[in-house]
Amino acid sequence: MALRGLLWLAFLFTLAVVLATVGHFNVGHVVLVYPPYRYDLSLNLVIGAVVALFVLLYAGTRIVRNVWTMPQRVAAYRVRSREAKAQAALREAIGNLYAGRFSRAEKAAREALTQGANKGAAGLVAAQAAHSMREYGRRDEWLAAIDAPEWQDARLMASADMRADGRDAEGALAALTEMQSQGGRRIHAQQIALRAQQQLKNWAEVLKLVKTLEKREAIHPAVAVRLRQQAAENLLRDRRHDGQALLSLWHSLAASERQSPRLADLAAELLIALGRHQEARKVVEEALQHNWDARLLRRYPDTVQGDDALPLIQKAEAWRRERTEDADLLFTLGRLCLHQQLWGKAQSFLESALKLADDNDALTVRTHRALARLFEQLGDAARASEHYRASALAMKIV
Repeated sequence: MALRGLLWLAFLFTLAVVLATVGHFNVGHVVLVYPPYRYDLSLNLVIGAVVALFVLLYAGTRIVRNVWTMPQRVAAYRVRSREAKAQAALREAIGNLYAGRFSRAEKAAREALTQGANKGAAGLVAAQAAHSMREYGRRDEWLAAIDAPEWQDARLMASADMRADGRDAEGALAALTEMQSQGGRRIHAQQIALRAQQQLKNWAEVLKLVKTLEKREAIHPAVAVRLRQQAAENLLRDRRHDGQALLSLWHSLAASERQSPRLADLAAELLIALGRHQEARKVVEEALQHNWDARLLRRYPDTVQGDDALPLIQKAEAWRRERTEDADLLFTLGRLCLHQQLWGKAQSFLESALKLADDNDALTVRTHRALARLFEQLGDAARASEHYRASALAMKIV
């Protein structure tokens, strides 16, 4: 600014010098005749007077114009002042919302409404603040007040998210349905729908949404696995009274789910309860091919159909050739031999399992009980009592 002032001062001095020099050589005159008067004036004086008159007229015009437009300028200033305060209030509301000062955020959002353009943003901030304070009625009032067409998607998405968070699953799905009817399916909308469907226990929809989100990499793989298993488990339980429906569902599941020891064990348990031992056996054997698991081995003897356990013993013997030191497999073989009344082999397998059980307390307890039942069948009450006592001692009650 100082340099600019110096330049203007130098320009004015230069202009004064130029005018003085030019004026010195200007000998012209201007003659004004208005009979009977005659005025003889210097041309320099006339030029100076014209310039001065122009400056005066221009200054007078500006003064009159400013006085005339002053009310409008004052009104515009007040509007700008209100807009600035409203914008500051909106920024304050957002800051307070994320700082966890929800009451202040709602109050600041209300102040921001003095500017009409802030209605959508301020309404969403106030609704979120009211929701965080569990003031659901006030939250819905704020959301209902957002009527601008360009804010409807944001209003519906926020409404669905907050309703799902507030355990209002049906309200969340209704908001999502209204939003999706206007076009477009968003990842965030599907994530909200997943939460709502979980709350409603619509496990078929949960399974479908998890698969969609997994394809779009919008859900952590570990969370996806847990949710798929939870959904599949509940769907299996829902069909526990209909064997055909249960099997149809089982075969419709992905291979990774059918190979899950937890799901395979549940499916086998439900099929056994329905008397479909052969199908239960296939479920267990297929799962064991991919995931060797103790719970499946424990379930395997339950899949014996009728009194013939020989096919299962042969299958388990084939597994034993590859896993000679597997205590759970030996326990399974012992149970199968018990079922087939092969007392000697059953005792041998169970005692081998007991030696290999080490610190596996649950297996130790189960093996002692199986041996106790074995000796009961053989009429050896003393040894049966010893194993019952040993099983009781092996139980660790915390």
